[in-house]
Amino acid sequence: MSEKEKMISGEIYNPADAELYYERIKVKTLCQKYNQLAPCDSETRRKIIRGILGKCKDHTHIEPNFFCDYGYNIEVGENFYANHNLVILDCAKVKIGDNVFIGPNCGIYTACHPTNAEERNAGIEYAKPVTIGNNVWLGGNVCIMPGVTIGDNTVIGAGSVVTKDIPQNVIAVGNPCKPIKNAD
Repeated sequence: MSEKEKMISGEIYNPADAELYYERIKVKTLCQKYNQLAPCDSETRRKIIRGILGKCKDHTHIEPNFFCDYGYNIEVGENFYANHNLVILDCAKVKIGDNVFIGPNCGIYTACHPTNAEERNAGIEYAKPVTIGNNVWLGGNVCIMPGVTIGDNTVIGAGSVVTKDIPQNVIAVGNPCKPIKNAD
């Protein structure tokens, strides 16, 4: 099994593998081009983001700067908007539904590192997928940690760190993020 296959299947893998290294360089080069485009160059912006993301619909808009590890593990639904400085570490699948809005300076992380120092220092890691449902709003400076699912029609308050699944139809805030009331 290749290191890429291990990564995608959630097993421990070596991110220094040549194939993975070149895939990261390729997408980071595309992200750099995307981030340097003139704001009025919407056609080139659409073309490049389609080359970065694994799957996206017609109404996908990501403000620069945008960064990701591989791109092909990211799927976004219809009517997706992300404000400035979105970081998606997509070593595992990141699936985002329709009508999702993401505030500035947010991070979605799938990469996990061993807690054992010897293993961590060996450079190995693993990844857990993240799923964000339909009609979700993430406030500014939200961090979504590996393995989390956020349900439909949910709002995550600004500055929250989402470490566990959040159900649908709630407003959730805090570090760690917890539901505080039902969404309207």
